[in-house]
Amino acid sequence: MTLTELRYIVAVARERHFGRAAEACHVSQPTLSVAIKKLEEELSSQIFERTSAEVALTANGALIVQQAQRVLEEAKALKHLAKHGQDPLAGPVRLGAIYTIGPYLLPSLVRVARETLPHAPLFLEENFTVRLLEMLRQGNLDCAVLADPFPSVGLDSIDLYDEPFLVAIPKGHSWEQLAEIGHEELKEQNTLLLGAGHCFRDHVLGVCPELNRFGGNSMDGEQRNFEGSSLETIRQMVAGGIGITVLPRTSVTDPKTQEGLIRYLPFAAPIPTRRVSLVWRKSYPRVALMKILAQTIQACELPGVRAI
Repeated sequence: MTLTELRYIVAVARERHFGRAAEACHVSQPTLSVAIKKLEEELSSQIFERTSAEVALTANGALIVQQAQRVLEEAKALKHLAKHGQDPLAGPVRLGAIYTIGPYLLPSLVRVARETLPHAPLFLEENFTVRLLEMLRQGNLDCAVLADPFPSVGLDSIDLYDEPFLVAIPKGHSWEQLAEIGHEELKEQNTLLLGAGHCFRDHVLGVCPELNRFGGNSMDGEQRNFEGSSLETIRQMVAGGIGITVLPRTSVTDPKTQEGLIRYLPFAAPIPTRRVSLVWRKSYPRVALMKILAQTIQACELPGVRAI
């Protein structure tokens, strides 16, 4: 049994395809297939069910792959100790962030981390929550900045900050002179939402569940909700007078600024918020680094958040 064979079965479990797994491992498909067959014979256990349509894990194969991931993680930790001695703060860190946090946190974080973690360069990844969790569990990321809630099985975390939401309206809107907006009032407006897969969309629907009723076209043919691919796309749609939206506070530099085509209004109490956390695998050995990284994130210049 070799580490290479373990990498192969983890890759096939991730890709659910021998060809794509071989490509990801930079080997030919026959080389990968022969190595996996050899490992199955050595273990006297079938790891994968092979059909013309797909590759699936057997029940025992799923357990073997989980253990293989742990072995690979420990092997990586051993290499880190050999290269950097006993210093957990030395060596690169692969950090993920969801799309609605990354643009507003990462530039400041990279700048501050040069001082707090000078020997731990950050390699950054933006993606959806579900994809970042998958990459974490497969060892392709060391940690990720996520918004609650998220599945926590097999993960450790540090809560970083609570972030309030704001309502963005176009200049000249009938709400322009209001001091605050109630949750229930959102359902009366053309509301711009992020598309499916963005957890912030779920947060907004949690604030005003009635928005679910207005997806697509209403009975009178008027489209009540629109979907965008990013917060910045939606912000430009608001500026164009298409509708209103809800934004996380960090995406707004100064909500009191009334210049331009957008106005920002606070919610009436209770103000909706999201909790943001730093997350890593329980088996990840550099816990001391995670604690300093969390402190570094909390030291970043993030407008309007409450550090925990």
